[in-house]
Amino acid sequence: MDSSVEWLLFLVVFLSISISSSSAHRIGIPRGAAVLKKHHLPSKRAFSGDLHTYFYTQTLDHFNYKPESYATFQQRYVINYKYWGGGAVTAPIFVCLGAEQALETDLQTIGFLDDNAARFNALIVYIEHRYYGESLPFGSREEAFRNAYRMGYLNSAQALADYAEIMADIKNNLQASHSPVIVIGASYGGMLASWFRLKYPHLALGALASSAPVLYFDNITPSDAFYSIITKSFRETSESCYQTIRRSWSVIDSYASQPWGLSVLSSKFRTCYPLNSASELKKELESIYVVASQFNQPAYLVNRVCAAIDETQTDDILFKIFAAVVAFNGNNRCYINPPTPESQTVTGWKWQTCSEMVIPIGVGENTMFQPNPFDLNTFINDCIGTYGVAPRPHWITSYYGGNDFNFILQKFGSNIIFSNGLRDPFSAGGVLEHISKSIRAVTTTYGSHCLDLFPKSDNDPEWLTKQRNIELRIIKGWLVTYYADLKAFQKG
Repeated sequence: MDSSVEWLLFLVVFLSISISSSSAHRIGIPRGAAVLKKHHLPSKRAFSGDLHTYFYTQTLDHFNYKPESYATFQQRYVINYKYWGGGAVTAPIFVCLGAEQALETDLQTIGFLDDNAARFNALIVYIEHRYYGESLPFGSREEAFRNAYRMGYLNSAQALADYAEIMADIKNNLQASHSPVIVIGASYGGMLASWFRLKYPHLALGALASSAPVLYFDNITPSDAFYSIITKSFRETSESCYQTIRRSWSVIDSYASQPWGLSVLSSKFRTCYPLNSASELKKELESIYVVASQFNQPAYLVNRVCAAIDETQTDDILFKIFAAVVAFNGNNRCYINPPTPESQTVTGWKWQTCSEMVIPIGVGENTMFQPNPFDLNTFINDCIGTYGVAPRPHWITSYYGGNDFNFILQKFGSNIIFSNGLRDPFSAGGVLEHISKSIRAVTTTYGSHCLDLFPKSDNDPEWLTKQRNIELRIIKGWLVTYYADLKAFQKG
C-alpha cells in the first residue's frame, strides 16, 4: 500500500461500526475504509529492527473469582528500547494502548511515540487489545467469537486491567518502579487512555487522548451532532456540492421505486453486484461522505469529492455523484457493494457496541443526509436479535463518568490531554475546553480524526506542528513536576 491505510482502516471501522450500530445499521461495514487505499496519506512506518515482541500470560477475567475466571491467554506487546535512558534514572515510558485492531497497525502508522521518544529518553511500548490481532482468548478467532459467553470477556474494563497488569510487569522486570508512564491512544484507544489515567493513576502519570469521544454516550451530546459537523464541512467547502448531495437521495429513491430502477442504478454506479435495494447504494455513498469528512486531512478528501461533483458538466445529479465515487476510490472495475469478508475488527467491535459502547448517533433534519434519528429500542432489539444480549447504554457513564464531566474532573482528575480536530465529526463528543490546569483541551480548527498521532512530515501545516508541540510541552510539564515531587519524597 502507498499510504497509512491500515491505521486508517481501524479508525474508519470504528466510525462505521459505531454509526451502523447506532443508527439501525445505516452505514455499511467496512466499505468506507477500503476506498482509502487510493489516497495519498502519510507513509506508514516500516517495522524497526529495534522492536522486541513479547507475550504476557494474561488473566481471562480480572473481576471474578470463579474457577473459569482464572483461565489465561497470551497477550502480545512490543517494546522499543532504543531511546530509553533506563530505570536507574527513572526515564519515562510511553505506552500506546491498542484498540480494535492488530498491533501491527499501530506499529506501522502511529508516529507520535517514535517521533518524540528520543527527546524524553523514553521507552516505547505498544500493547495489543484483547480479542484482536494475536491476543486471542480460547486459542483462536473462531473460538474467541463463538458466542456471547465467549465474547462476554471483551470489554473496556477488562482491557484496562490487562494494560495495568502488563505495565506493572514491565516496570518490575526492568527495575523501573519509579519510571513515569504516559499512555497514548487514538479514537477508542484515546478513550481507553483517558479512562486508564482516571482508573489507574498509580500506574499512569498522564494520558494523551486523541479524538476520544468520551462524551458521546448517554445523550450527553446531541445524537445528530456527528452528521451536523459533516454537513458543515461539505457546505463550507461548496454550497453547490452540498445541495447536490442533499438532492441526490430523493433521486435515488425515485429510480428505486420503478420496476427497472435498481437495474438502472446498478448500471449508473457500476456496482459489483446488482443492487437489492436503494438503501444498499445510499449506505455506500453515505460512508464515502462520512469518511471524507472525518479524515479530510491531509488528502483533502472533502475537496476532492466536491470538486468531482462541481466540475462534472451535466444536469444528471446521479452522474455527478458517481463522479465523486470515482474521485474518492480511484479507477476500479466496480465500486458499490464489493465482496468484503468480515474482519476481526468488525466482528469484535460489533460486539462491543452491542454491549457497552453505545454511541447514540442519529441523523437530524438539518443535514445533507436523509433523516434517521437514533432509536434506542430499535438498537436494543437489533443487538438482542444478533447476540441474545441487550446493550447497557448507561454503563459507560456509570463506570467512567461523563455527566457533569467538567465539574467532577476538576475535583479528582488530572494530567489528561484531550486533543481534537474540529473537522472531525467525533469531536462533537470530545472534550473541547480546558477542565483544569492539568486537564487540557488542545483543538485545531482544520484538524481531522487523530491527525496529531500521524508520523510527522515536512509537509505538515503549521497549525498541526503547533498542536503537537503544545501536547509535548504539557507532557514535559507533567514529567518535570513528577521528578521534583519524587526527589522531595525520596529525601523526606
